[in-house]
Amino acid sequence: MRLEASWTQGYKAGRRKLITVLDKMVALDLLRTLLAVWSVIVVIIVSRQFIRVLDKAIEGQVSNQTLLTVLGLKTIIASAAFLPAALFMAILMVLGRMYRDQEMSAVSSAGGGAGTVYRAIFLLVFPLSVLSAGMSFYVSPWAEAMMEQMMHQDKESADLRGIAAGKFSEYSQGDLVFYVEKIDADKTMRQVFVQHRQGNRLAIINAELGRLKDLPDGRYIILENGERIQGQPGTVNYVVEQFSEYAVRMDVKETSAANFGKESVASSALASSGQIRDIAELQRRFSIPMGILLLTFIAVPLAQMSPRGGVYGNMLVGFLIYFSYGNLIRVSQSWVMNQTIPAWLGVFGINTLLLLIGGILLARLYGWQWLVIKIREKVAQ
Repeated sequence: MRLEASWTQGYKAGRRKLITVLDKMVALDLLRTLLAVWSVIVVIIVSRQFIRVLDKAIEGQVSNQTLLTVLGLKTIIASAAFLPAALFMAILMVLGRMYRDQEMSAVSSAGGGAGTVYRAIFLLVFPLSVLSAGMSFYVSPWAEAMMEQMMHQDKESADLRGIAAGKFSEYSQGDLVFYVEKIDADKTMRQVFVQHRQGNRLAIINAELGRLKDLPDGRYIILENGERIQGQPGTVNYVVEQFSEYAVRMDVKETSAANFGKESVASSALASSGQIRDIAELQRRFSIPMGILLLTFIAVPLAQMSPRGGVYGNMLVGFLIYFSYGNLIRVSQSWVMNQTIPAWLGVFGINTLLLLIGGILLARLYGWQWLVIKIREKVAQ
């Protein structure tokens, strides 16, 4: 009796699972690390930016109701902008830990190479690149436009904010002081006290009712059934008069129209514009999803270069690569805007450089001969 085994045919005939155990392990570990790193980066960046908004709120240029909305919009913008950095660092940390725990040695001994690691990582990276493209091209410009519009409206109405029952409210740099005893549900103010200074003359007004009204020349507070006392402090020359209706103009700060930057312009409008500044802004938005793919391509061999470095063995090199990439993107955008370089070079120049860096890192890890063989195999297919 002769036993024959067709091991190769049986292995080849076996149906490979779409998602393996290794894919799930790496993807889930990467997702957890990414969320942690992403949260830390976004909180730090948004906190620094939000301090400036708080300064404006203290000065009365931003209302309290707007603060939380602005915080949410800034979080959306920062989340899209720093997703490539968070993913790049998360990959370095996950693969560094796997090297430290000898998990990558086990993968290699089972026949897994760079392609196996790339497969597991890109199961998460591809959806993230699509998500980042949507956030970069659509969500972030909308958030920028909303934030600038709200800040502009608050700046216009800075002197009209803060009227509340049982509280003195000061406007027009102290020339107008209000006190309202009660405010009804329909915004009617009851028992209103007003101190109105005009140059050297001071007017004290008491009224039973009051309401705000917008007229063509500005906003007024209309007072009903009250008394007005006007005079100059330090003298005995005062005018006392009764009125059934009296209007006090509340000076509205005259501000220029909202100046929306390129970051808040819709991507469709930029694409149809054809101006060089709009093209440069489109390139900046395109660099976010492209940066996710290219930095991931670099991160895999970069993490494998120093297996004795531990989890954070190549983090310093990773920081240098990312900050160099970010600075080159900004410089490239500036050069395109100044027409120092053609627009096509601004798109492909930095991305091609990252591809070359990734190829050099792979060749340094596996050898140039291995890289040439892999390229020939891909070309032959």
